[in-house]
Amino acid sequence: MNPHPPLRLAVVGCGVIGRLHAELAAHSPDLHVAALIDPSSAATTAVAEHLHRLGAPPPRVHTDLTTALADGGIDIVVICTLSGTHAQLGLEALEAGLHVVIEKPLDVDVAAARHLRDAAAQRPGQVIAVISQHRHDPSARAVRRALDARRFGRITSAVANTDWFRSQEYYDSAAWRGTWALDGGALMNQGVHTLDLLLWFLGEPVDVTAHTARLAHERIEVEDVAVAILRFEDGALATLHATTAAYPDLGVRLQIHGTDGSAVIARDELTFFHTRDAEDIDGDQVTRELAELNGGPGNSHQAQWTDIVTAIREGRTPLVDVDAGFLALTTVRAVYLSATLGRTIRVADVADGKYDGQATRTGSQT
Repeated sequence: MNPHPPLRLAVVGCGVIGRLHAELAAHSPDLHVAALIDPSSAATTAVAEHLHRLGAPPPRVHTDLTTALADGGIDIVVICTLSGTHAQLGLEALEAGLHVVIEKPLDVDVAAARHLRDAAAQRPGQVIAVISQHRHDPSARAVRRALDARRFGRITSAVANTDWFRSQEYYDSAAWRGTWALDGGALMNQGVHTLDLLLWFLGEPVDVTAHTARLAHERIEVEDVAVAILRFEDGALATLHATTAAYPDLGVRLQIHGTDGSAVIARDELTFFHTRDAEDIDGDQVTRELAELNGGPGNSHQAQWTDIVTAIREGRTPLVDVDAGFLALTTVRAVYLSATLGRTIRVADVADGKYDGQATRTGSQT
């Protein structure tokens, strides 16, 4: 029997991702969907009906977060709205005394995200997490464990590719898609998961040199191709590539290379792992590395929720906290700034606000 009462969850934004988080909560003994929040009654009705089919009790329904907070009965919110609204809604929930979970990215605006991060620092008793579930993939955990043990030696380089495809119909399906203010481009929206893993493995970049382009889509403001070189404090270099113009969609690939070993993650699976401590250079180290991991939920979203709930109950920081989300955002913003201004951009300068208010644009355009 669970010794703790379930946390009362409000799902803010009842689109595809909001529905996913509501379903995960319905299957968890640690969470109870107490409220659904969306200005669209059709959206909240669809999610409520889905929860009913899963056997969950009916949640309260609200059209806005302010009303839901006034109604009470909420311990934690998960924000699944348009990316450009994340920080403002997160701050409102934080100031109401709630724990906060925000879908990636933390926001599209660095100043708004910084304000949220600083507010969170003043409330150490409240947990604020950013969804980046792939840190909980067995493949990523195996690589991070090896990095912590320095089994790859000195890290020399990395390659992070998000080679996805999105049709013109995808962007035309909603007016906010492909906008700077509410969505962001291929890197901000699709590639940020791979970037987050790269940063989890290698740390904070010193600077970024980048180009972006819009080559395969019309009627969008943002890039559908981004390519960057990231330089790290220890001298390691990484290439970062994110696109929504790679037909028929080749998925994600992340390579880590060092003086004593290398690893490759492809489509979320560990496909190559070799270090000097292997008995046989041709041996299957992948199977061994995965077998030695501690067990946990098989679903990475479920695993992240387990970590978040545990962090709340133990009073600790979750694996993907607001600082991690802020670093990913400032790195994306550095890529966009480099492409716009035509020069190398220091990530710390972005974080400190040097470029707040600077407009960004794509390079080559259709």
